[in-house]
Amino acid sequence: MSDGASDQLAETPRSRIFSWPLPIGAYLGALVAVALVPTLLFTAVLLERNNRAQQDVLTTLAEATAGSIVETIDRELAGMTTTLRVLSGSRSLDANDLSDFYDRARKALDDTHSYFILLDENLQQLINTRVDYGTALGATSDPQPAQLALSTGNTVISNAFYGEVAEKWVFNVLVPWQQRDARRVLILTQNAEDLTNLIAGQNLRGGWNASVVDGNGIVVATTFMSAEIGKPFFLWPTGRLPDAPSRQALTVDGADYETFTVNSRLSGWQVVVWSPTEVVAAPLVRALQIFAFGGILLAALSALCAWLLARQVTRPVRELAADARRLGAGEAVSAKPYKIAEIATVSAALAEASHDRQEAEGEIRFLMREVAHRSKNQLTVVSSIAKQTARHAPDFDAFQDSFQKRVQGLARSTDLLIAGGVAGVELRELLEAQIEPFRPGDTARLQMNGPRFRLSNQAAQTIGLAVHELATNASKYGAFSTTSGQLSVDWSIAEGVLVIDWRETVSKLEKTEEGRGFGTEVIERMLGGTLDAVIEREIAPDGLHCRFTMPVEKLLPDPDAMKAERRFGG
Repeated sequence: MSDGASDQLAETPRSRIFSWPLPIGAYLGALVAVALVPTLLFTAVLLERNNRAQQDVLTTLAEATAGSIVETIDRELAGMTTTLRVLSGSRSLDANDLSDFYDRARKALDDTHSYFILLDENLQQLINTRVDYGTALGATSDPQPAQLALSTGNTVISNAFYGEVAEKWVFNVLVPWQQRDARRVLILTQNAEDLTNLIAGQNLRGGWNASVVDGNGIVVATTFMSAEIGKPFFLWPTGRLPDAPSRQALTVDGADYETFTVNSRLSGWQVVVWSPTEVVAAPLVRALQIFAFGGILLAALSALCAWLLARQVTRPVRELAADARRLGAGEAVSAKPYKIAEIATVSAALAEASHDRQEAEGEIRFLMREVAHRSKNQLTVVSSIAKQTARHAPDFDAFQDSFQKRVQGLARSTDLLIAGGVAGVELRELLEAQIEPFRPGDTARLQMNGPRFRLSNQAAQTIGLAVHELATNASKYGAFSTTSGQLSVDWSIAEGVLVIDWRETVSKLEKTEEGRGFGTEVIERMLGGTLDAVIEREIAPDGLHCRFTMPVEKLLPDPDAMKAERRFGG
């Protein structure tokens, strides 16, 4: 055997060891697994902790809501007690004028959802504002609290009971009253369903409900079902729990419940905020189900994408050709991580070329839109100038002269617009450009003062035309028509408005413009209509004074256009 053959046999096993390539799908699948599995596990842990934190928040909120409901009920009962004490001081009651006292009590309790009852010492009803005065009344439907109030002399709050007159479940607040030999019991009664309306506005979410339970274990009010009022509280089938812990878990009829109990300081009632355990845990279960479904769907989509990418990566050259064709058609091309370095370099170059082309085309489109927009504005303004000049010109020569000067004024504004771009035009530069052709040699006769302020292109054109007209009038009739006249232009910005003061001063005003000329049209229609300007114009013996007040928001350049210009290198 030759040395060449020996070398070939020696190299064959080594070459086989390093020539067991795996398909790209295997690598992609492993990559998906490495990236997806830890992420899903970490997300599951975070989701479980987040849901537990949300449950703790809901639990804390339910506990706080129970305390808030107790405070609401105690305030209502305290208010009813205060009302009774106010009524007990009535002169009609002292004089035993029950008819007048009935009228006063009924009027005082309008729109309070409460009714007044007066009992004698035998617990017979003397007054009940639920019915008309003089209606035959019997004994009270709930005598025990009334007897307790008379015997102790203290304010008593009853449990819920079915009122014979009201024909509803009610509760009473009772205050004893005695004067000379007369002993009475003043009662303020309220329907239990009205107490339900009082607690219904509490912040109960996530399946939590609230029930107010009296000393006999009867539901006084509830946010669950109004039909439960007057029935024993269903979570306490063995009766009221006087020493119920603040928080406890109960099982009733095979269902688990979470409860919070808070005692009322004034009435001895208990407020129970409760919810089925499965409702409390439902968000976690639902979130885990969604997570499991989403994880499976994400894994399936990732596997599908890996398989599709594995198929496509075997044809990198054809993909590069397709990218090149898309680049030629002006479509976006993105770089792809090819396994071969040279092909990856070509792909990156194509993506960079595509990006540069997209930016260049975007800049061209932007500039074309800007040129079209400015051209339309210019044509509109020129058309308006021609119409208004023709309307007020006595002959063609006057029209030609006025039109030419106004177009030249517009051209000066346009030069500033082109120089400023979409960033706008400085107000001072605009004023100087329009006044300069008319200004006399003595520079002291023109004063301009004001802060830096940049106008939008549209605002600059409009204000430029108005200033041109004012400067023209100044040269014909005003400050610049004499050898000593002066012009002062001041502007200021405050409280969202720009104020421009144009004040001409002459020794004697020889002539004033009469009628409504083009200048008046520009000032009133264009400034007033386009820029919402408030115009004040006064022709005094010593000269013209104009004041223009314009909202700044109408004058500022477009920030989006400025961003686009900076992005495209403007």
